Amino acid sequence: MRPYTFINVAMTADGKIDTFERKGAAISSKQDKARVDQLRAEADAVLVGGKTLLEETPKLTVKSEALREARIQRGLTPNPIKVGVVTAADIPLNSDFMQVGPARKVIFTTRQTSIEKLETLRAQGVEIFVDDLPRVDLVQMMDTLHALGVKRLMVEGGGTINFELIKLGLVDELMIYIAPMIFGGGSAPTPAGGLGLPREQAVSLKLLKVETHEDGGLTLNYKF
Repeated sequence: MRPYTFINVAMTADGKIDTFERKGAAISSKQDKARVDQLRAEADAVLVGGKTLLEETPKLTVKSEALREARIQRGLTPNPIKVGVVTAADIPLNSDFMQVGPARKVIFTTRQTSIEKLETLRAQGVEIFVDDLPRVDLVQMMDTLHALGVKRLMVEGGGTINFELIKLGLVDELMIYIAPMIFGGGSAPTPAGGLGLPREQAVSLKLLKVETHEDGGLTLNYKF
């Protein structure tokens, strides 16, 4: 068993999720940010990969007080579980991922994380699952998340974790906000990174819905 899993991503019209500087450039409009906040409020957990976790230190919390209150009224915590997938969990204790909440925090990592760091994170209340493999076993991770009570999982990147989950058939839905802007740059990241696939192995999608935004952007909703 695994959670119903959807990837949400904001990209430019030329398919970039950040600039070549890779500093977490703003892409979403005000309308799209509200849409993302609603998606987080409806999720049991929000997951990010290692580069996003360590370099962008995301909050992964619900910003709207009304949405947080609605979760509480449904018998849930104010924020979904924060999930990080990282080979070496060198997460600063003062990062937004650690400090902004309240929220349950779960980390999937490997033996490349030092015992001292694991103990430090656990002392901060983080639930940690350590894989003996060189990289986190994502199939097993999904089983574990389901066992933890995660029925609906939101994935917020980056491109590497997106691609790995898609390649393994672990994603049910893809939501893309396309902003009316161009970043360019051959090294700028895209929604799906990693090694890529040859044409004959391309993953097919079925378009479910298209929404237009006041800023000229679009939201595309695909089913796998």
